[in-house]
Amino acid sequence: MPQKLSKKELADIIQWDIKNWSKCLDFWEENADLDQSKKVLALGEREGGMSLYFALKGHDVICSDYNPMPDTTKVMHNEYGVSDKISYQKIDMKAIDLEDESVDIVVFKSVIGALGNKPDQEMALKEIFRVLKPDGVFLFAENLEGSKLHQYLRKKFVSWGERWQYVTNTDMVNWNTSFKSIKTKPVGVLGLFGRSEKQRKFLASFDVILSPITPKKWRYILFGVLKK
Repeated sequence: MPQKLSKKELADIIQWDIKNWSKCLDFWEENADLDQSKKVLALGEREGGMSLYFALKGHDVICSDYNPMPDTTKVMHNEYGVSDKISYQKIDMKAIDLEDESVDIVVFKSVIGALGNKPDQEMALKEIFRVLKPDGVFLFAENLEGSKLHQYLRKKFVSWGERWQYVTNTDMVNWNTSFKSIKTKPVGVLGLFGRSEKQRKFLASFDVILSPITPKKWRYILFGVLKK
């Protein structure tokens, strides 16, 4: 069952554009059994938000990133009293240094676009499939290409917008055909346009209305639950 989180917990877990991106937690909970204690690999965890969420739920988490983990991440985990549930590891998601079928859950949020090209993204997803146990679950929340306006504004105003390889819903399905079950949900239209968290929260309030009446290709976030 979804756990009730405080505003501070939600902010530390999701970190930005909280109103729209936090919807991934309910989607994951609705489509996967996350209550029993399991071994979780969290990828691209520089700030450690996903690791915090799963540790608070009682799971044993490998908190990983391609770069060394900042001390602030470990301090945050310690403040929440979950350090005993979390280990830290430097991991390249294109070549995950774990044995085959060794984890129950793999999770990431806003990570795979940083690889910068589709071949590397496909390689990373094959690695995720490899390390998952049979009946394991891959959970993600990732930046979608979105509308032409989203694409233009990202390139103009986001410092890493030119380097980020935004995915499509088709990409995530085609790269993961080996999974026996694939559920995805695109969300968010306006929230991205906010220049502050207060603005993003305000604009995201209108996305509840816009989602049913605008094309899916306008969404800028994709949630997924894939079962091996």
